[in-house]
Amino acid sequence: MKRLIFGLILTLFSSNLFALPLPGAGKVEALIARGLPPSLSSNYDFEGIVALSNCSGSLVRFEDSRDTDLAMVLTNGHCFEGGLLQPGKVLVNTKSNRSFTLLSKTASPLGKVKAQKVLYATMTKTDMALYQLELNYAQILTQFNIAPLTLASDYAEKATDIEILSGYWKRGYSCRHDGLVFQMKEGDWLWEDSIRYSQPGCETIPGTSGSPIIAKGTKVVIGVNNTGNENGEKCTQNNPCEIDQEGKITYQKGLNYGQQTSWIYGCMDASHKIDLALPTCRLPRE
Repeated sequence: MKRLIFGLILTLFSSNLFALPLPGAGKVEALIARGLPPSLSSNYDFEGIVALSNCSGSLVRFEDSRDTDLAMVLTNGHCFEGGLLQPGKVLVNTKSNRSFTLLSKTASPLGKVKAQKVLYATMTKTDMALYQLELNYAQILTQFNIAPLTLASDYAEKATDIEILSGYWKRGYSCRHDGLVFQMKEGDWLWEDSIRYSQPGCETIPGTSGSPIIAKGTKVVIGVNNTGNENGEKCTQNNPCEIDQEGKITYQKGLNYGQQTSWIYGCMDASHKIDLALPTCRLPRE
């Protein structure tokens, strides 16, 4: 998770939900110095990007959403305010009052919006959380002059130019979609069809968890940023490994990844209600 410990520090240290250690002196600063792109926020359009207390996220809509529909925020499942979701754990229509900070095109904060529930969240097969807000898209446009990004309903092709925009750091990254990973393992979690980033350009760091992966030159979200191999270890927490269809395991320090979001389309009925029993649904259910 990007990165699991740091991405939860601000929440967990204050609430004692978990006994995770704080990074050693200078570790966070070193990660920041290593990972921040030379271009800060000036080269990117942050409209639709949001900041969480411990992660990043984006204001999103479905391809057929209406202005009167309640708005949504996309982030990682491991950014859920209740703590890490264990393998196999799924949340559907779970009450939440979490708040998010909307950013302007230039990454300045515009104000906060609040969730009313988690529509769906998991850390199994993918690492995503989709929140439903109290306001609809028209109300957000009127109050903040902000339009949402659009969740793609299908996979993006390899070599697609992408941007990863972090609301937490107010920084952007640019690289290419470097292909899909059949399976990826990190600690106890296993993900499928993970998106690998090309190097250099998308050396994402802790705090970028939940950032949207956007097809460059569009407002279309093709996935959600979530992790990277920090120390060159094999399949451990913060050191994911790749598993191919024959079961061969590979791993490399510095490789970074995102997870699928388009599967949500196959798990909704005509009124956009989550139905994990649909035959088209690829998302896990308990």
